[in-house]
Amino acid sequence: MQDFMLNMVDQFGYLGIFLLILIENIFPPIPSEAVLLFGGALTVTTAMNVPGTIVAATAGSLVGAIALYALGWIFQAERLKRLFAGRFGQVLHLKPEYVDKSVYWFTKYQGKAVLICRCIPVIRSLISIPAGFAKMRIIPFLLLTTLGSAVWNTLLVSVGAALGTAWETALPYFDQYTHLVVAVVIAAAVVLGLYWLLRRRKGKKS
Repeated sequence: MQDFMLNMVDQFGYLGIFLLILIENIFPPIPSEAVLLFGGALTVTTAMNVPGTIVAATAGSLVGAIALYALGWIFQAERLKRLFAGRFGQVLHLKPEYVDKSVYWFTKYQGKAVLICRCIPVIRSLISIPAGFAKMRIIPFLLLTTLGSAVWNTLLVSVGAALGTAWETALPYFDQYTHLVVAVVIAAAVVLGLYWLLRRRKGKKS
C-alpha cells in the first residue's frame, strides 16, 4: 500500500497528494503521514514546493471532510453504525465504534472538535460525521476544517522537506503518536462508560 501511494505522489505530484489525502479522509487506515512526509521530501528534489504541497493536501482534506459531513447529514448515528457493521464498513475499513468516538469528541467540544481533531489520527476524518449529524453551519465547518487540516499538513510537509531523502526516519515518531492518541481515546471512552454506568446505578438506587 505504501509503495503504491509513494509511486502515485512521485508520478502525479500535487494531484497525487490531493487524491490520496482525499481518500485518506474517507478511508482512515490509509497512512497520510507517509504521503505528506514524502511529498515534503520531493520539494527538495523536484519542481514541487512546500506551499503547493500543503495547499494540495489541505484541499484533499477539505473535499474528503465535506463527503463525510454529507454522510452524517443524511444518516443518523445508529443507522450509520449499522451501515459500518455490514459489508460497506468492511470494504472501507470503517468500524461502528468509530462513530461513537467521533460523536463523543464532537459532543464534548462542539465546534472546537472540528479544529482540534484534525490533528488526531482516525478521528480527524470521522469528526466530520457528527458535525453533519448536528447540522453544524457549513461555513464555520469549512473554515475550521481548513485551518485544522492546514496546521497538520504544514507540520508533516515541513518535516519531510527538512529531512529530504531521510524523510522515512520521522515515520516511527508519528506512528508512536498515533498509538498514543488511540490509547488515550480508548481510555477516555472506558472512563466515560464507567462514569455513565455509575450514574445510572446511583439513579436507580435513589
